[in-house]
Amino acid sequence: MDRIILGSQSPRRKEILSFFNLPFLQVTPDFDENSIIYRRDPITYVTLLSEGKAQVLRPLYPNDLILTADTIVYRMGKIYNKPKTEDEAFQMLSELVGKWHSVFTGVTVLLGETVHSAWEETRVLFNPMTPEEIRNYHSKIHWMDKAGGYAIQMAGGLIVKKIDGCYYNVMGLPINTVYSLLKKNGIELWDYVQ
Repeated sequence: MDRIILGSQSPRRKEILSFFNLPFLQVTPDFDENSIIYRRDPITYVTLLSEGKAQVLRPLYPNDLILTADTIVYRMGKIYNKPKTEDEAFQMLSELVGKWHSVFTGVTVLLGETVHSAWEETRVLFNPMTPEEIRNYHSKIHWMDKAGGYAIQMAGGLIVKKIDGCYYNVMGLPINTVYSLLKKNGIELWDYVQ
């Protein structure tokens, strides 16, 4: 293997993959996420999104292993993608504070004609927050490129009371899922621990 193609513009996915001494190139897949319709099944939804991103990169990188992922926040049948405005981010956080929600990430590894996909779920409980605290949070934490309009890393974690599952899944790239998918393609992550 010469390199991995990380099909994502996310700086957090790049950071997580950089934990390992793997050669990789980060590219943005030209994939229309609106082409996948959410049918109240978050697992199928994130899996189709990650597979779609991988498939559009296949013709561009036919000899490389392609790794893609997609993350959503989910609660009671509703999905929370990346908010487009601060008002939308405020609405999302208002619905999530003080309650449990799930973060789902679909991960796809594609090499030639072989496609392996898996998903990860992490449950997150937020602290209660006043509207003023939510606005203060959004004024200080970069939220625009994050599902649900929040960050779990660094100071963003101030709103998190409990987490059940993979922390890195909430950041957008669950390490154990990536490990198992790469292993199916003959890549042992333990060999690349720095």
